[in-house]
Amino acid sequence: MRFLKQLAVSLVVLVVGGAAWVRFAPGAGETLAAIGVSHPLIDALSGSQSGEGTGGGQRNGGRGEGGRGGFSDAALVVVRPAESAIVNNRLNAIGNGEAIRSVTVTPASTGNLTEILVKSGDRIEEGQVIARLDSDEQMIAAEHARLTRDSAREKVERYRNLGTARAVTAVEVRDAEIAMQAAELALRTAELDLRRRDIVAPSKGIVGIITVNVGDYVTTSTPIAVVDDRSQILVDFWVPERFASRISVGQPVTANAVAQPGRQLDGAIHAIDNRLDQASRTLRVRARIENPDDMLRAGMSFSVTMAFDGDRYPTVDPLAIQWSSEGSYIWRVDGDKSERVPIKIIQRNPDKVLVEAEIAEGDRIVTEGVQRLRDGGAVRIAGETSPEREQKVAGDAQ
Repeated sequence: MRFLKQLAVSLVVLVVGGAAWVRFAPGAGETLAAIGVSHPLIDALSGSQSGEGTGGGQRNGGRGEGGRGGFSDAALVVVRPAESAIVNNRLNAIGNGEAIRSVTVTPASTGNLTEILVKSGDRIEEGQVIARLDSDEQMIAAEHARLTRDSAREKVERYRNLGTARAVTAVEVRDAEIAMQAAELALRTAELDLRRRDIVAPSKGIVGIITVNVGDYVTTSTPIAVVDDRSQILVDFWVPERFASRISVGQPVTANAVAQPGRQLDGAIHAIDNRLDQASRTLRVRARIENPDDMLRAGMSFSVTMAFDGDRYPTVDPLAIQWSSEGSYIWRVDGDKSERVPIKIIQRNPDKVLVEAEIAEGDRIVTEGVQRLRDGGAVRIAGETSPEREQKVAGDAQ
């Protein structure tokens, strides 16, 4: 008896489960019919499922009213319109600033420093003397050369006067003139050596930290001071290879000093390198920024921004991207048919994917329900009413 009770309960559970499957599972009746199982009760259960309520066709995955009639083969999908976006329209880079002209001042000759005439932070002009070397020896040499020149000049004048009286020959007059010219050259050399004892600024600017003191022995390679002309700042930065053909001299840029946030600086491209760095595949570019208030310094870091026309590409929802052995593709709804469109992914973003494909802005792209799609197959869009259903609803209303 106990075994019979268990068997009866099992049969009841199987019958209830089978009835529920036939009642609620889409296509259960057709599946049983395909394997040769048919019964009026099964047909009634499956028929009531497809015809229940006005929204039964929507819940049955694309089956219209009347079971197998109308849109039994149309796949229910969710679509989103294709949009467009622009890429490569902005370049951001970090660069280093340098003065428009920066000169390290060194002596033109060797010797001991006797004077330093400027201090750090002084603004100087081109040709201004900033330091002097000991020059006693050069002053003596210049005086001696001047006396020699004066003596040679007097001798030439005397020989010219005597030449008119035929007291000296023309050859002697010529020799005296050559000696005078040699004396003048020696004087110019001595005066040049004396001037070189003064250390002068080759350009205008602001003096940096002076690293020598009075009394130091310096040579022609000893740095006395660094003079920066920072009326303009040059910013060197590196741009990716794809922007190399889009940059030209004079193109406007905007920059922000990292140490001075919130202050926008306007500038222009000053120079472009003639080759790319092979290791980084980047191009060196130099921008020029005005610095009228002297708030910028050489060595500062800058955030540089450049704007371009950019490239426009269509965009689709990330859920729409499908893959096959031939590559990536999407499904587009054309009328009431599905169309497979191959794509090439350009850029992935969290909310959209830029692609290269033959789609236009506004095209309906399938995002859900792609499993049942085939090229050229019928589709129904969720939330939209089909023309046949509208006709049926209109006929029922009449």
